Amino acid sequence: MTISDLVQFTPEATVLAAEPGNVGVAGMPTNFAAAASVQTRTGSLFGVPVVVRFTPVGYDYTFGDGESATTTTAGQTWEALGQAPFTPTPTSHTYRQRGTYPARVDTRYTAEIDLGTGWIPVSGQLTSRGLTVAIRIFEARTALVAHTCDEDPDGSGC
Repeated sequence: MTISDLVQFTPEATVLAAEPGNVGVAGMPTNFAAAASVQTRTGSLFGVPVVVRFTPVGYDYTFGDGESATTTTAGQTWEALGQAPFTPTPTSHTYRQRGTYPARVDTRYTAEIDLGTGWIPVSGQLTSRGLTVAIRIFEARTALVAHTCDEDPDGSGC
């Protein structure tokens, strides 16, 4: 039994989320998190009933701008990490220009099978291609002004 024998049981595609809200600001980190978990599949292999358990062990991020990253962490929200928004994380990426980018994460899994006698590890890893998500990157510009818009509603930028 090899990992390639288990392709028919491949786990569901991983859903990728970027914060904040699948948008970002050029020149600032956009944080990514993959929603991958242990998955169990049942079926038949070589005519024998089998249960296959897949455990995520690696994540291959493709950011859509020619850059990619490989990690062993799925990523977490800034809140879960106790970090302020727009701070770098192990799974964040900084886009250089505004635009819409097709991002995804492919998840690598290890596998175990159960033929009714307990879990048996299968050597190797199986990759499940993730769903592509459109990430919109905007450009932010700041300007110093002498008065707020409340103080001068006709002022620059109001």
